[in-house]
Amino acid sequence: MSGVDQKLLRQREAKCVQENPPGCTAACPVHVDVRGIVNAVRKGDYAAGFALLYRIIPFPGIISRICEQPCQQACKRNEVDEPIFIRALEKICVDNNTTIPKIMLPLPKKQKVAIVGAGLSGLTAAVELARKGYQVTVFEAADLLGGSIRKFPGNKLPLPVIEDDLARLQKLPLTIKAAMPVTRLDSLYPDFDAVYLATGNQAAYLQLDLQLDAAGMIIVEPLSLVTSNSKVFAGGSLRREANGYSAILSIADGKVAAISIDRLFQNASLTANRDTEGPFKSTLYTNIDDVKPEPMVCAAAADGGYTKEEAGAEAERCLLCQCLECVKVCEYLAHYRAYPKRYVREIYNNLSIVMGIHHANKMINSCSLCGLCEQVCPQKLNMGEVCQQARQMMVDKGKMPPSTHEFALQDMHFSNSDRCFLARHQPGFATSTVVFYPGCQLAASSPQYVSQAYQFLCEKMAGGVGLMLGCCGAPAKWAGQEQEYQETLRQIDQNWRELGSPRVITACPSCYSLFRHHVPDMAVESLWTVLDRIGLPAGAGAAGLGQKLAIHDSCTTRDEPELQNSVRSIMSKLGLQAEELPLNRDTTVCCGYGGLMIYANQEVAHKVIQRRIKESESDYLTYCVMCRDNFASQGKRVLYLLDVIFGSDANHLAAQAGPGYSARQENRARLKTTLLRAVWGEPGVEEAQAKFKVTIPEDVLRVMEERRILVDDVTRVIDHGETSGNKLKDPVRGHYIAYFQPANVTYWVEYLPQDDGFVVRNAYCHRLVITS
Repeated sequence: MSGVDQKLLRQREAKCVQENPPGCTAACPVHVDVRGIVNAVRKGDYAAGFALLYRIIPFPGIISRICEQPCQQACKRNEVDEPIFIRALEKICVDNNTTIPKIMLPLPKKQKVAIVGAGLSGLTAAVELARKGYQVTVFEAADLLGGSIRKFPGNKLPLPVIEDDLARLQKLPLTIKAAMPVTRLDSLYPDFDAVYLATGNQAAYLQLDLQLDAAGMIIVEPLSLVTSNSKVFAGGSLRREANGYSAILSIADGKVAAISIDRLFQNASLTANRDTEGPFKSTLYTNIDDVKPEPMVCAAAADGGYTKEEAGAEAERCLLCQCLECVKVCEYLAHYRAYPKRYVREIYNNLSIVMGIHHANKMINSCSLCGLCEQVCPQKLNMGEVCQQARQMMVDKGKMPPSTHEFALQDMHFSNSDRCFLARHQPGFATSTVVFYPGCQLAASSPQYVSQAYQFLCEKMAGGVGLMLGCCGAPAKWAGQEQEYQETLRQIDQNWRELGSPRVITACPSCYSLFRHHVPDMAVESLWTVLDRIGLPAGAGAAGLGQKLAIHDSCTTRDEPELQNSVRSIMSKLGLQAEELPLNRDTTVCCGYGGLMIYANQEVAHKVIQRRIKESESDYLTYCVMCRDNFASQGKRVLYLLDVIFGSDANHLAAQAGPGYSARQENRARLKTTLLRAVWGEPGVEEAQAKFKVTIPEDVLRVMEERRILVDDVTRVIDHGETSGNKLKDPVRGHYIAYFQPANVTYWVEYLPQDDGFVVRNAYCHRLVITS
């Protein structure tokens, strides 16, 4: 993507259904916020519930007693038991409200509107237009306002309720002329700019100059209610006599007519973007898998009205329908307190900024790109895809903060440098039928398993087993550095072809996934499917025989059921009992490393880790070594699958923390040298001798890990300060302070000389580039 594609933006926004109304609100002809009212009843905040109802319904007392409740037909609880008694919850808010929300009126407008008929439809149109500032006159043939509502029996709709609702009309700038029938429609034209006919029936005394259908009914356009005269509108029971009276549909027509008349005065289209003004089917998804049947609360009162206690109980039955399927399972999405529709808009706005602060940068870079959101989303919206493309655009435009991914990218470069990279045929073979690619993280975390696994593969597989050490380029891909990623793949492809293009066996799930999808000519297989097929080493399983372990599936294997099955098969062969975590296989979660989350946002990454490791009290088993190390870093007892295959003490290994950043790089470099000497009889790469000894206390090492500062970084700072003399001395503590900036990162070290070198007291850094 070279720029912000508005069409793609709209498509992605549309996939998120969270902002779509619940079925009840969508089915309501005027879209009352049922969910909000129910929530208010739950809290006993009847004034808030009343305010929500009154915002949409100008006559809440009347409607809360006689509404036909079309909302109930769309209630999600119908799929479980019975719908919510919504009208009764509205009534409890009306009956217990003591405050009428204030109405802010705009400055008066010059246009005049005549309303013929003072039933619910006509009065609703009058209220809506008066609230917009138009001059409204209501003509009613009868002595009293209200029309058909006065036909309801008093036990269903008490007269005081009607009078209370109609009394609020006095607060609006309305002219009401009761007992004044309009006999000729055209008599209104000279004095009024628009007319709304809401007589309740087609009065015989009213002379019309409008087009009628074969049944003698006024022809109206259904979206706008406009008649054959562009300034005359008709609605309410007048246009649905055959279908009987509906209080809520009458109010709906009044609101539609008011919108149409407002559009008429503004010279706007009467029909554009009005498809969802009336009832429609909502696409909001609500998961009801765990909803238990619970019958509707029966009111004890004869009139069917609820007590506060009954209303509260009925409100608790409501599901408060919403989707949030992705937010429920993703700590990253939950952390920013919204949902994908808002995030997509925020990200695209962020990408559109030419000058100013890019507030969404951290959010964009914090996603693990794991794809779980797409897996659980009913519309398959993938926030990882959005964030990945956003990162690439930020990089292309030079807007990616250098601090975010630099450490991970430098670590990748180190893994692919001469100090760590290796590509060899098996000793005694000029070709390879397969090549083992363990990945940079296994080499960093447990290098001994690289040696042991390679030796076993050489013993079991014929035709020569090659070995390649290095990084697959995942950090560059995740960082949005597409050019660097492609260059890394190109180099891997070249080295692989020089070995004769053998089938690749990967230990790392990320390497496996990237090679499968981005190196089309490469045949690739996971170490786990290979071991499941060829068998396990003799004595494998001694580390954890008979244990029950909760298995964590790597997020990059989400769509690899064969690989996942092989892992479980290996567990069975090892005598291990597999406990399935709640989110597993295709709905598994990230460990906090994917997408470089741990580097971009440690707070979110730690939330991700903590949530995952609390899902079971059992020890965990992973088949990605980074998953193992991340869980172990937060105190979880966890084993890596090769711990069980090659290890000997499960209890010790499960409690063992992973190595720090400096040790990880040392392990990679040392692994290459060890293998060259032990397997190929070559001298390997000699480690450079340090100029001086650097002592770093444990508390300082922990700080360095948190700040991602390597021992080598500290050594270079001290060397720079001592050789250049560019250092300061703290006169109080006697510490020297020196800094060094090898690239974008500036490192600062506080240190003291000691007999045979230096002791470090503190280290910190800032990752930024100052541009003009």
